[in-house]
Amino acid sequence: MINVATLNVIRRWALRENMSIREISRRTGMARNTVKKYLRSDETEPTYAKRVSSSKLDPFAEKLAIWLGMEATKSRKQRRNLKQIYTDLVALGFDGSYGRVAAFSRKWREERQEALKTAGRGTFIPLVFGPGEAFQFDWSEDWAVIAGERTKLQVAHFKLSHSRAFSVRAYLLQTHEMLFDAHNHAFGMLGGIPKRGIYDNMKTAVDKVRSGKDRDINARFNAMVNHYLFEAEFCNPASGWEKGQIEKNVRDARHRLWQPVPAFGTLGELNEWLELRCKALWKEIVHGKLPGTVADVWAQEKPFLMPPPPAFDGFVEHTKRVSPTCLVTHERNRYSVPASFANRPVSLRVYADRLVIAAEGMLICEHERIIDRRHEGTGRTVYDWRHYLAVLQRKPGALRNGAPFAEFPASFKRLQALLLKKPGGDREMVEILALVLHHDEQAVLAAVETAIDAGVATKTHILNILHRLVDGKTAIPEVIAPQALRLATEPQANVGRYDSLRGDDQNLEVRHGT
Repeated sequence: MINVATLNVIRRWALRENMSIREISRRTGMARNTVKKYLRSDETEPTYAKRVSSSKLDPFAEKLAIWLGMEATKSRKQRRNLKQIYTDLVALGFDGSYGRVAAFSRKWREERQEALKTAGRGTFIPLVFGPGEAFQFDWSEDWAVIAGERTKLQVAHFKLSHSRAFSVRAYLLQTHEMLFDAHNHAFGMLGGIPKRGIYDNMKTAVDKVRSGKDRDINARFNAMVNHYLFEAEFCNPASGWEKGQIEKNVRDARHRLWQPVPAFGTLGELNEWLELRCKALWKEIVHGKLPGTVADVWAQEKPFLMPPPPAFDGFVEHTKRVSPTCLVTHERNRYSVPASFANRPVSLRVYADRLVIAAEGMLICEHERIIDRRHEGTGRTVYDWRHYLAVLQRKPGALRNGAPFAEFPASFKRLQALLLKKPGGDREMVEILALVLHHDEQAVLAAVETAIDAGVATKTHILNILHRLVDGKTAIPEVIAPQALRLATEPQANVGRYDSLRGDDQNLEVRHGT
């Protein structure tokens, strides 16, 4: 292959010094046809054939391009990330590196974007937001290890459009109550409420998309918007660039928060970490458009935000009928209700983290909400043994094998093991359990433990101990007598006068009071 220097010499000899082709061929050792070819060419540099090197990815390139094209047509929340695609390629026999797949993907995206631009797409107008003007919201799907198990999460993202301060909170479901809870936490964390909120057309907010900007807004979502006094604005369908800041925040959060996959004992611990991590990132990320970090600009924007009112009571209400076994069902799980409401309708209020059951204008019980995909087929049953005490007083025999009573505190289990060994012990055990209806449960447990340790596990002894515990904690109120009833000379406590009744000769000295 001829180099640039030789090409320059050939052109100079022929074009400037008018040297013959035969002479040039003799001096360079090149064939005359070769010299003619370079002289006829308009290029001042030689052309080289593009190097083509084989790659381990070549047999899979067509398959990978098809997969990338398929993923590009899916909604963002349902797309496989590149690591998942790489894992699928390895399953097909690819033994190359992840970097080779990433390079192929980058080149494929660049070519696709160039094609879109050629077709007239990919041109946008930069948007500018004033302080306190708007926030943007979106959901994403990410993964974390919760209690040792890899769990798919629905993650709520908020971002102030001016300062770019953001909030991230994770849930197990993407439902109304989760959406309301996310707003409650985000407005508290961001320090206030902007004038507008920008959303896509998610089902938890929009019942039906009509022409233009007309929407049928969900009633409960509208109630939350009215509570926080901001205007809800919805993007056009398939127009994610209208809320581009939050779309970028979702992408950035993947490597800032979710890689490597975080591991925590509970979802609550994860959300506490997410809040602290977001605030730390505010101080690290430079705003880009305004001087300082995101935290600096947020401090300037905060006075323009409306102070948040009390949190929106974001529950979703269902009417349920209590079963004869004192249970209501929600999401295949069953929760106990006080026995007096068996076979009656009740109102079930579903929150993000708890269930509240109401009837007759009052709240009758509350349970921690169970969201467990491992038991989706059969569900779980959550009992509160206190709900069955009214039935137990009529049917004490159910104490021995009753499912709700398997969750007794340890002290009650010890007492039950002792009392059920003697006749009438089940009835006596029920009467002791009924004490929690009138006294503090911890005080009853303390009395039971004391009686068991003393070896006298009976109802009478437990009652005596309980009364001493309760009376010892009850302060005797000070009695202030009216002025007309006060004594001129108040009696003094003097125990010595009783000792004076005993003489040295053991004779009693009788004294009469006057």
